[in-house]
Amino acid sequence: MGDFRAKRAGQRSRTVREDWFAWLPEEMDELFGATRSELECSNGILSVALDEALALCEQEQFTVAKERVIVFAGLFDRLAMRLWLVIRTIEEHGSHFGTLPNVTALDSENFRGTTAQRISFMDNLLAKIVFRGRTRFFHKLHALREIIEELQKETRAIVEDVSDGALVYPDRAWKELEVLGYDLNTCMGETTVVLKSFFCALPAEELEAFRHKLVMQVPAILTVRPRRT
Repeated sequence: MGDFRAKRAGQRSRTVREDWFAWLPEEMDELFGATRSELECSNGILSVALDEALALCEQEQFTVAKERVIVFAGLFDRLAMRLWLVIRTIEEHGSHFGTLPNVTALDSENFRGTTAQRISFMDNLLAKIVFRGRTRFFHKLHALREIIEELQKETRAIVEDVSDGALVYPDRAWKELEVLGYDLNTCMGETTVVLKSFFCALPAEELEAFRHKLVMQVPAILTVRPRRT
């Protein structure tokens, strides 16, 4: 097993960018494509709901926009939970089997909200001065999960205020939700890139174990038609 891993490591890409454009075996490619499609579908539905609500606010139809806030919160949680579960599956498999992909630290400039910027800034800083290899990879996963959880908390707080009619300017609340949606979209992109690099590092004999864990966590993957990268 050690010799096999060493040989595979020698054939692997050396950067995350190379991983993204790298070829995957058919079964891995299908699982990656199905997972990516499910996440993008959830994000697309969330984006449509947000765009409609923002348009209503611009038209000063605040009452109708307010009615959409519960739907938005549900869609936000739907995507956040799927991201959280994919990240946890990668983390658990990597921890158990020792499978480690190439990884780059989070970049605070890719986020707009203060909470996401703070967490990503610390991940980047620690990756430069403290963390290496295994620790850097797992800390990035932890940072992503932390951002997602904080985004959910902030979204729920705003949604509660809008639903209770506590806000004088509901259009501002929707603009804040737009920032949170943007940052959740960034988390989706980061998760997708991590997943592709993980597949590039995943030995063929571990694929079925990883597939089983992933589908158990996100059953909707089974209903999505795979797409090629």
